[in-house]
Amino acid sequence: MDMTNNDIFKKLRVALKLRDDDIVKILELVDFRITTSELGAFFRKEDHPKYMECGDQILRNFLNGLVIHLRGPMPEKKANSNKKPVINKKDSKPFSKKTEAHKGFKSPQKKSND
Repeated sequence: MDMTNNDIFKKLRVALKLRDDDIVKILELVDFRITTSELGAFFRKEDHPKYMECGDQILRNFLNGLVIHLRGPMPEKKANSNKKPVINKKDSKPFSKKTEAHKGFKSPQKKSND
């Protein structure tokens, strides 16, 4: 029997000791709105009349929200587009010939055992 998204969702909920309102808050972190009654339908048994299959989008949003919940939001990147990368003077000239790239490279020589 394959695990469904509902099974994965249930196992994460139990392992992390999350209540329905915790999951709703986690989903709100990624701007996904769901009510506790809608959420409860995912945790019912498959033969229950109000059982609802958990789609990929809901599980994906829960996992993304869980990352934010556990790690915190990503820090904003600073825009450093005006700065140019620092280049060493030695590295500033590109090689013009293939042989020049290997200048100074000596291939290992076999030692004679005389």
